Amino acid sequence: MADTIEWLETIGKNPMLRHAPAEELAQSLEQTDASDALKAAVMFKDRTRLAAELGDRLMRTDESSNAMPYGEEPDEDNPILPPEPDQTKSPNNR
Repeated sequence: MADTIEWLETIGKNPMLRHAPAEELAQSLEQTDASDALKAAVMFKDRTRLAAELGDRLMRTDESSNAMPYGEEPDEDNPILPPEPDQTKSPNNR
């Protein structure tokens, strides 16, 4: 997993890699020692493969500015972000 995190950091710091089309990035990773999960995540545009390698778990803390209010569930399309607020409620009626 440490190698995968290092590769993600490298990709994030390098604009050529960060903005490369998925196919081009996958080709580049095939020539490296990147993990199979990272290669598959890029190749198939499927972050669940990478999430499984990194220990897919939702972190919640009271001190975090990104913490979800107690009892709310994460958005199923993006488990890291809280669900979108109900637009039918006004801020004064919560």
